[in-house]
Amino acid sequence: MGLSDNSKGLILAMASSAFIGSSFILKKKGLKRAGASGTRAGVGGYTYLLEPLWWAGMITMIVGEVANFVAYVYAPAVLVTPLGALSIIVSACLAHFMLKERIQKMGIVGCITCIAGSVVIVIHAPQEHTPTFLIYVAATLSIVLALILHFEPRYGQTNILVYLGICSLMGSLTVVSIKAIGIAIKLTLDGINQMAYPQTWFFLTVAAICVITQLNYLNKALDTFNAAIVSPVYYVMFTTLTIIASVIMFKDWSGQNVSSIASEICGFITVLSGTIILHATREQEPPPPVGTVTWYVSGDSMKSPEDEHLITLRSSEYYEP
Repeated sequence: MGLSDNSKGLILAMASSAFIGSSFILKKKGLKRAGASGTRAGVGGYTYLLEPLWWAGMITMIVGEVANFVAYVYAPAVLVTPLGALSIIVSACLAHFMLKERIQKMGIVGCITCIAGSVVIVIHAPQEHTPTFLIYVAATLSIVLALILHFEPRYGQTNILVYLGICSLMGSLTVVSIKAIGIAIKLTLDGINQMAYPQTWFFLTVAAICVITQLNYLNKALDTFNAAIVSPVYYVMFTTLTIIASVIMFKDWSGQNVSSIASEICGFITVLSGTIILHATREQEPPPPVGTVTWYVSGDSMKSPEDEHLITLRSSEYYEP
């Protein structure tokens, strides 16, 4: 007896989380190495494109996203989406051992709270009905443009919500597009060719643009902030915005009972509380002070001073005879 569609979706979603969680760490290490020899991604540099370790993370992420895409084809979003929380656990464990990034005890509590709240939201999410896709796209793109043009230049380097807000908003469009593409693929495999319809290519184009935008700003977030914080906050924002998109697009709260609506509100409050705890306990990654030059005699240039032999010049001035 073969596996059911839900079982296939479950396995693919779990594999996707493992790959995506690992990709955060590989890309972070690649970004650190690239930033040591060129312009950092957080300030607009693209030297990471020459770093093999970043490409290893990129390939790992692509594999995870493909698995996630196929999971949405086989199983409903209510089953697939909560399993994204596993990527947080994977990335947090790997960051502890590979990046030496420590999360304080309250940070762990915040992470668990975020996961719990997101799961509550997803479990009580409304069912899909007739969409108002264009209205949601217009609203989302307007917010993304405001974040990119106004907020990013002012707050991008200090507030993690700017970069991850862009990623999450575009991610909600990606989910909608992927659902449409998945339906088109299933119909095509059943003998009803969907490649001749312009709607299929429209959704393919939207998905490609959204994925590229997500990757660009996710790189900036990883290069600027602690990876152990980026992963859970990104997951929380993405899951929350996906549910909000469902409410806006499908207008299903009117068909839910009071207990379901109350559960969703409690889930949002729980997610918000967890995010605040994570922000309050995060470890900042301060930039090197002006006038400081450091040479590492061996190893990775981004390791802590306790782990390496180094020579440091503290003064920004030098003696001229």
